[in-house]
Amino acid sequence: MRNTLKGAITVGVVFFAVIVAYGLVKTAPQPAKVEPEEIITSIRVLEANKARVQLEVVSQGSVVPHKQSDLIPEVNGRVKWVSPNLVAGGYFESDEVLLRIDDRDHRSTVERGKAGLTRARAEEELARFELRRMKELVKNKLTSQSSLESVLRNHRIAKAALQDARLALEQAQRDLGRTEIRAPYEGLVRTEKVDLGQYISRGQSIASIYASDSIEVRLPVADRQLAYLELPLGYRGELSEDMAPAVLLSTDYGGKHYEWHGRLVRTEAEIDSRSRMVTAVVRVTNTDNVGQPDLPIGLFVNATIKGRWVDNIVSLPRAVLRSQDQVLIVDNDNRLQYRSVQVMRFENDDVLISGGLETGDTVNVSPIQTVIEGMKVNPIRNEPNRG
Repeated sequence: MRNTLKGAITVGVVFFAVIVAYGLVKTAPQPAKVEPEEIITSIRVLEANKARVQLEVVSQGSVVPHKQSDLIPEVNGRVKWVSPNLVAGGYFESDEVLLRIDDRDHRSTVERGKAGLTRARAEEELARFELRRMKELVKNKLTSQSSLESVLRNHRIAKAALQDARLALEQAQRDLGRTEIRAPYEGLVRTEKVDLGQYISRGQSIASIYASDSIEVRLPVADRQLAYLELPLGYRGELSEDMAPAVLLSTDYGGKHYEWHGRLVRTEAEIDSRSRMVTAVVRVTNTDNVGQPDLPIGLFVNATIKGRWVDNIVSLPRAVLRSQDQVLIVDNDNRLQYRSVQVMRFENDDVLISGGLETGDTVNVSPIQTVIEGMKVNPIRNEPNRG
């Protein structure tokens, strides 16, 4: 009896506790609902603008002579005079005498040639007079025809001897003139290997010179970049002036910056099978760079080749690209959206986009780590220094 009463009391207490708890829950004040605020990220943006741009190809190369020659004597002899300009780095004018060879033997040869010519002329005159006299005798039937033929032969021999003597004198005079070695053009001495009193022989190189009015720079260019220059494949000879692209050469030397203007005049015929490079040759003339120092041979220079013009191109910093061919666009509600684009090429720190963007599109340039498409942003327009 007692246990039954005790159990009933326990059940009643539990039931009462449940009723009280239920009442407390139902009568408790409801908390106010708080909507979480969307976090807005501030980003830098640029406005896309389609424009007509000129493509460029960048390369590097060394300066080489445009015209280079070896000074080679055409006669033998001992050097009796050397120009003070015939030294490495020496400057000379066109037709300037750079070296003289002892010419006494050659003067003697000229005098002997004159004497030989005088003798041959006298013999030819005598043979001609004898031929004329023999013709008169044959005409008057005072001598035989065979005698005329013998005289005619003698005249022909004398005439040939006269021509030989004349040519020998001309050869001797040319050799005498060759004892003076003159500069074929205005330029500089690259190397020299001759000195006063030295005996030099015909065909022996005594110096290397090059023209100073113009120089060339050989630039390696990837074959795929030729499309930006519109250079014809297999074109023979130098490019015409309207086809030759302009080139800007620059370098830093001695703490100063220098620039020269030139023209791409030709491409070499061969393509390197390993690197797929084509060698483009740029020519720089002094008349096109008044006030600038002459380009020294061997100087290493940077080159920017001006290529063809292309329309409807958007130029943006490389930082806008994501996944190689996508950019982030800010729509009219200031929300980020991915946009696929067509990348034409990279130029220095910029990317040239040929498709996927329209003028007025707002493009993100900030390096956002985590991007959720459709996220709210605060665009801050940025005008970078485009140099």
